[in-house]
Amino acid sequence: MILAKQRTPVVNVEQAASESVLPTKQVSPDEQSLINSVTQFLRYLKSEKQLSQNTQINYRRQLYATMDLMKNMELWCWQDVDSSVVHALIAQSKRTGLQASSLALRLSALRSFFDWLIKIGEMNANPARGVLNPKLGKRLPKNLDIDDINQLLDIHDNDPLSVRDRAMLELMYGSGLRLAELVNLNCRELNLVEGEVRVMGKGSKERKLPLGRESIKWLEHWLSMRDFLVPHDDALFISKLGNRISRRNVEKRFAQWGIKQGVAAHIYPHKLRHSFATHLLESSGDLRAVQELLGHADLSTTQIYTHLDFTHLTTVYDAAHPRAKRKI
Repeated sequence: MILAKQRTPVVNVEQAASESVLPTKQVSPDEQSLINSVTQFLRYLKSEKQLSQNTQINYRRQLYATMDLMKNMELWCWQDVDSSVVHALIAQSKRTGLQASSLALRLSALRSFFDWLIKIGEMNANPARGVLNPKLGKRLPKNLDIDDINQLLDIHDNDPLSVRDRAMLELMYGSGLRLAELVNLNCRELNLVEGEVRVMGKGSKERKLPLGRESIKWLEHWLSMRDFLVPHDDALFISKLGNRISRRNVEKRFAQWGIKQGVAAHIYPHKLRHSFATHLLESSGDLRAVQELLGHADLSTTQIYTHLDFTHLTTVYDAAHPRAKRKI
């Protein structure tokens, strides 16, 4: 007997993240018990931990996928999961084609979930803590060299949208903002007199960043034109309709400017953040300072930017180390 494929009901993503809404279906009491624990955990992530919506959605997805695997193993209680079960769950996930980064995310979700179960007294130990993350291939961030940056930023158009784009480009490269931080900026968070900007980063963590000379210059120029687009609120960067500019619009405009300015590399917002970090680290060598500026919670995240050009390193070494100076 062939069953007709049922269409999965559409679930509002924001609602799913905040309320753990699932498509309506019949579940057994055992399965409902698993779901109830995850539902309470997700509410904890939102109300107490105040994690980002993306993190809530990702953790929810991984925990429900884990529950599907547990059902196949006829496991109906989170307390029955030990380290051997976690190993088996990860091995099964790998066999289904899950990549290393997704496996690591699944483990992260499980570790956080079991930590919470311990916190509320439902478990005594975390079975996912002893399971190692799969090895991730090191992927170096792509960045632009200084010549490419200068070529990209050499924009002479003086219409409001071009001036806005130049201000965004200068700010992203000058202060290393994330795309979300850029589009969420409000005018009141700028202090051009002091040369500072306040941004809200991941996990609702606020940090204060310095503004470069060119950033200040072009932000002032943009603010003098911003009212021409009739802004609807205090958003710093707005569209031609006066609304807060969208991420997609920023990505599209940056790519267009890369082509128009004749830069060979594809231009996207995160590449400017990478370039900011790489150039600053090459010049200063101060990994901790770069970590603070980027808003990284963990120094290991910043260490990916230590892929300095080998020629640059050998030049510094030859010039600075007393045993390295070569006779010419």
